Amino acid sequence: MSTLTTPRPAEAPGSTAPPVARRRFRAGAGDHDKAGPVTYLLLGLAAVVSLFPLYWTFVAASHTGDRVAQSPPPLLPGGELWTNISTVWNQAAMGQALLNSTIVAGLVAVSTVMFSTLAGFAFAKLPFRGRNILLTLVVATMTIPPQLSVIPLYQIITDLEWGNQLQSVILPSLVAAFGVFFMRQFLAEALPVELIEAARVDGAHSLRIVWHVVFPIARPAMAVLGMLVFVQSWNDFFWPFVVLTQQNPTVQVALSAIGGGSAYDINQAVIMTGALVGTLPLLLIFAVLGKHIVGGITAGAVKS
Repeated sequence: MSTLTTPRPAEAPGSTAPPVARRRFRAGAGDHDKAGPVTYLLLGLAAVVSLFPLYWTFVAASHTGDRVAQSPPPLLPGGELWTNISTVWNQAAMGQALLNSTIVAGLVAVSTVMFSTLAGFAFAKLPFRGRNILLTLVVATMTIPPQLSVIPLYQIITDLEWGNQLQSVILPSLVAAFGVFFMRQFLAEALPVELIEAARVDGAHSLRIVWHVVFPIARPAMAVLGMLVFVQSWNDFFWPFVVLTQQNPTVQVALSAIGGGSAYDINQAVIMTGALVGTLPLLLIFAVLGKHIVGGITAGAVKS
């Protein structure tokens, strides 16, 4: 193994300093940190397995229902994609559904991020009586199945005459216990108490501290939480299906109306087309914000 030897510096006359030890470096030191061909092979296989369902959805959406039902199924795209998209648009109010889902998921994500950040900051850094008990109660609500609240929640929506209106889907989801716990855990580690004390010494009130200190530090976690809540709200089916109709649906409610026919005569190609149309906005959002989301997920993973 070849080595590199650093020259010994010249010593001053009369100096009694001990001689400088020669440092020896192995050639190729640090190569063990580089990814090898096996790593790239495994990552490639993982990417193929992860992307195959999306690819299959696109392939099925570009064929007729009879061709998709054949064995073996097609593995290459066909030429029926735009025809199937037109069929989906005619069978369901897909344009209205996309707009409604964007409004619902956007408002729910923004409100959940804001309220969860404020509550997480209070639980993490503001001392008050009963803080741990309240946090325990908030986390305990995560163990309650959401189906248990459907009947009383539906009665409230009926009394308010909000049936088939978007606020009946938005208001019950303005804040989530998971978001509060998530932001509390992040701020407990990422927000130094010294910053809050310094801001108070400078005369900043609580709202100013939240705006100028808490929000900038919590921005990575807020991006991650917003994306998670947006996707969850976009894919939510059960509660919107209960309170909304096909005249004012979200995407998931609209998808339940496409395909047509009986249980033995379902056009799988049209269903796959609807699923593809309903997934494209999420892919677009992740393509635009993916760098920030990944950065937020990995923030704090490595300590200096």
